[in-house]
Amino acid sequence: MLDKDRLTHHISKQFNSELEDIRNRVLTMGGLVEHQVGEAMAALSSADQEKAEIVIRDDFKVNALEVEIDEECNRVLARRQPTASDLRLIVAVIKTITDLERIGDEAEKIARMTLKDVKLDKKHNFQIRHFGEYVQKMVHDALDAFARMDVPQAVATAKADADADNQYDSLMRELITYMMEDPRSISQILNLLWAARALERIGDHARNICEYVIYLVEGKDVRHITLEQIEQAVMQD
Repeated sequence: MLDKDRLTHHISKQFNSELEDIRNRVLTMGGLVEHQVGEAMAALSSADQEKAEIVIRDDFKVNALEVEIDEECNRVLARRQPTASDLRLIVAVIKTITDLERIGDEAEKIARMTLKDVKLDKKHNFQIRHFGEYVQKMVHDALDAFARMDVPQAVATAKADADADNQYDSLMRELITYMMEDPRSISQILNLLWAARALERIGDHARNICEYVIYLVEGKDVRHITLEQIEQAVMQD
């Protein structure tokens, strides 16, 4: 298990600085991605095409940060040849920024739905906003768990993905029923379904980040196992 207080404690102060810089860059990228998701949802719910265009335009910033952090990680791997917890940190960062970049892509997709002039009635607007707020909180909590290397919070946030999936399934069933009852709504509802799908994928990526936190701190790969197994693996320490 990782000793959190010794994460960046090395003889080389330069190595300490490099690792801390990488962690800070990840959190900067995470903050930008959070903002992108929030702005995309705000644009969709208010039919604000100008705001949507800004989200689409700013996606390059997320992509640029992913490239910069990945290059820095590769330099550390080549120059420092890290081992143990340091190596786990670099691996976790590389995986985390990939998921963050994909969250940014999903935010861009939501923004593009707004440009298709999606008009939401009061009920559907409430439902998609509620779902969006839930998923946004998952992203925030996953990044917070990463920042504090908080395994219990990472586990709790990973568990929240099951509820996100249930919300998505419920919303999808209702929207499909609505389309069947009113064929004139098909075009609009399909766009809304794509936005809901993007939110569901964002929840999946947030869960992935939580799994990387558990790997970083505990040294255990918890991908592809049940939530119950994850909790048991953590409680064994």
